[in-house]
Amino acid sequence: MHIFPKPAIQDGTLCFPAKYPREAGVLLAVSSLPSPYGIGTLGEAAYAFVDFLHDAGQAYWQVLPVGPTSFGDSPYQSFSSFAGNPYLIDLDFLREQGLLTLEEIQEDTQNDPPDRVDYAFLFAHRLRLLEKAFARGRSEEEPAYRAFCAENAGWLEDYSLYMALKVHFAYRPWWEWEEDIRLRRPLAVRQYRRLLLEGVEFWKFCQYHFSVQWEALRRYASRKGVRILGDLPLYAALDSADVWASQSQFQLGRDGLPTAVAGVPPDAFSETGQRWGNPLYRWDRMEKDGFSWWKCRLKAAARQYDWVRLDHFIGIVQYFSIPAGEETAVHGEWKPGPGGKLTALVNHVVGAGRVIAEDLGALTPEVIRLREKMGYPGMKVLQFGFDGNPDNGHLPDHYKENTVAYGGTHDNDTLLGFFGALEPGRQQEVLKYFGVSSPQELPDAVIETVYASRARMVIFQAQDILGLSGEARMNLPSTLGGNWQWRLLPGQTTQEAAQKLRRLTRRYLR
Repeated sequence: MHIFPKPAIQDGTLCFPAKYPREAGVLLAVSSLPSPYGIGTLGEAAYAFVDFLHDAGQAYWQVLPVGPTSFGDSPYQSFSSFAGNPYLIDLDFLREQGLLTLEEIQEDTQNDPPDRVDYAFLFAHRLRLLEKAFARGRSEEEPAYRAFCAENAGWLEDYSLYMALKVHFAYRPWWEWEEDIRLRRPLAVRQYRRLLLEGVEFWKFCQYHFSVQWEALRRYASRKGVRILGDLPLYAALDSADVWASQSQFQLGRDGLPTAVAGVPPDAFSETGQRWGNPLYRWDRMEKDGFSWWKCRLKAAARQYDWVRLDHFIGIVQYFSIPAGEETAVHGEWKPGPGGKLTALVNHVVGAGRVIAEDLGALTPEVIRLREKMGYPGMKVLQFGFDGNPDNGHLPDHYKENTVAYGGTHDNDTLLGFFGALEPGRQQEVLKYFGVSSPQELPDAVIETVYASRARMVIFQAQDILGLSGEARMNLPSTLGGNWQWRLLPGQTTQEAAQKLRRLTRRYLR
C-alpha cells in the first residue's frame, strides 16, 4: 500500500502542464433535496443548492436521471427516456400560478420522515394533486404550451398516450394490454387517443410544467456558473413508452417480452453477475435507419443537460446478452455493439466536449481505444482502489488527467460507511495511506487527496461532503426496496461546508 500520495499541486503551482480546466462538482439527485412535500423538487431548495454550489466554488451539479420512475423507484428504470418525473414538479410554483391552493397541497402531502422519500404515498397522492392543477389551468391554447408540444411531438405523443393507457389498464405492463393496442395497430391507436383524450392531455400538461421549471432552474444555475451534468442510461426499461412505441428496435418476441436481456457477467463483486432485465437493442436495425431513435434521445439530453454522462459506456463497444429465461447472468455472452458508429452520432448531436464515459467494469482495449479516440474522460472511483494492489488504477496517485474522479457513485456506500465496514487490517492500511488516525477523519482526507490529483474533474456525493454514515446510502445494487429514498435535511448544506470546499478548490486550482 502506498503512503499518502504526493499532491499534483505544490505551493499553488501545478506539478504538470494542464491540458484541461481543473474543475469540481457534487452528485445529488433532485429527489434528495429537502422539501416539505415528501420528495425533492425543482423548487426553492433546488435554487438554494445551486447557491451552495456557487459558494463552494463548484462547477457542476451532477444529477441522477430525472425521468418518471416505475416499480422499484429506480431512476434507471423509467417509464420514458425522454420525459421528466412529475413528482419533481414543485407544488409551490403551481400555487403561485393559481393552479393549487395551500390547503389542497397540505391535505395531499406528507413529509414524514423528512430524510426519506415515501414513493408509495407519492403514487397514491401526488398525481391527484397534479390533476387538480390540470383541471384548473389547462394550457392547450397557450402559445408556449403549443410550442412545447410541437417541439417534442416525437416522444411526447407516444409517452402521453402510453401513460394514459397505463392508467386505463390499471398500471399493468404494456405487454399485458389488449392485443390491438399492445401491437399499436393504427386503428386501435386512433380509437384510444379519442377515448383517453383527457388523460393524454393531463400527461402533456405535467411534462410542460416539468420542462418550464427545469429550464428556469438550469438558467439560474448557468448564471451562477454551475453546469448540470446529467446521467444517460444506456438501456431503456422494458415497461416504458420507449419500448412500447418502438418495438421493432428491441430484441423482443411476438409476445412483447425480451428474447435476451442486459446485464454484466460474474465478477469479484457477484458470483452470478447482474441480470438487469432491460431489453437489448437491435443494433443492426437501428443502424439501417441512421439511429433515428438514438438521435431523438440525444437531442433531448443535449437540451436538458450541459454535460452528459454515458452510463455503461462499455455496452456501446460490446454488450452482455443474457437469454431471457435465465435467472442469473452466468450463461450470458458478449456481443459486439455499435461502437464508433454510435459515438460519432453522440459527438455530432451532443458534442465531444460535453460527454463523460462511464467506463467501469470489463474495460477491454477496444473500450479504451474508442474512449480515447472520442476524447471522452473516463471514470475512476476511489472506493474501488483498496483491494491491496498498490498499482490499482482507482488510487489517486495513478489518475490520468483526462479523468473524472469520484469518491463513490450512487451505487456505492458513503465514504464513512465504506471505510467503517473494512476489516481492521485493511482499515489500518487505508488510514496510513491517507495519513490520518481515525475513520472519522477519512472523508475529508479523501476529498483533499482527490482534489490534489491530476484528474481534470472531481465529483463527490453530497453525503460525503457532509461526512454522513452509511445510513445515507442511495442505492445497494441488485436489491429491491429501501433504495433511492435518502434526502437531505433542511439546513444540512451549511455555509461552513461550502467554505471548506471553496478553500479546496482554490488550493488545488479547481
